[in-house]
Amino acid sequence: MSSSNLLTIFQNEILVIAFITWAIAQVVKPFIGYLITRSFDWRMFFSTGGMPSSHATLVTSVAVGVGLMVGWATPVFAVAATLAVVVIYDAAGVRRQAGIHAQTINVLVQEVLQGNPISETELREVLGHTPIEVFGGILWGSLATFTIWYFWK
Repeated sequence: MSSSNLLTIFQNEILVIAFITWAIAQVVKPFIGYLITRSFDWRMFFSTGGMPSSHATLVTSVAVGVGLMVGWATPVFAVAATLAVVVIYDAAGVRRQAGIHAQTINVLVQEVLQGNPISETELREVLGHTPIEVFGGILWGSLATFTIWYFWK
């Protein structure tokens, strides 16, 4: 594949819009985090957590872009929407639970290192990203994609 063919990827409107919405979601995370915690964390520019969910933003933007370009009743939109649901579920469930487990393990390690007995509390088994983070990602992905799409055209 020649490099000129590879550059045609920038002609893919859906992909370009999706990455613009994702990048904006990543950039605003530290600022939204500051509004919530009153401390600025630069690491949020590169983190996978926080508000809005950039995973939800990206896949929602792709699905909305596909719907706008080829139609809402097409098989390709069905594939994009289904993929979005799976990724959002994973971001909201498995990754969130892994983070909770990591926090608990870190506490346990610190207690053992300090010579304290380990508490017998059970881990929560409810899977879920915070609903507001997922909703924020879906809302941002949808609104930004519609806005950019109609300004682009």
